[in-house]
Amino acid sequence: MHEYTSTCRVWELLLPGLPEEVSRARRWTRDLLHDTPCADDAALIVTELGANAVTHTTSRTLRITITVATEGVTIAVTDTGRSNTSPRLHQADDHSIHGRGLSIVATLAAQLTVTPTSQGHTVTAHLPIEAAHRPRALARSC
Repeated sequence: MHEYTSTCRVWELLLPGLPEEVSRARRWTRDLLHDTPCADDAALIVTELGANAVTHTTSRTLRITITVATEGVTIAVTDTGRSNTSPRLHQADDHSIHGRGLSIVATLAAQLTVTPTSQGHTVTAHLPIEAAHRPRALARSC
């Protein structure tokens, strides 16, 4: 392998921090990952993390980064909106209509991290790809 090439694939989408843009991010994610077994889970994660960023911050933009490697798919959603709170897991009560998004992401992902940035937060979720379901393009490691 050439020293400057990799079998990892990375895409980024920068979009306005508007509620209607979350559905665009979900479609983009499904299109990118249509050949992986985790496309639907990844689309749901992008939807939940994007909606959280739009709802709970003053972010004017969202950056969504999707990395596909042999071992799995990593999704990172970064907002640039300051907030009085940080994304955190908590148990929503039965009658609450909000508060389940990050719990859903944590259930789907093998790993979930929240990283404060100078202007907001990056929430990263990793979805492993089972060896039997890997597309041929992902047969080699990074």
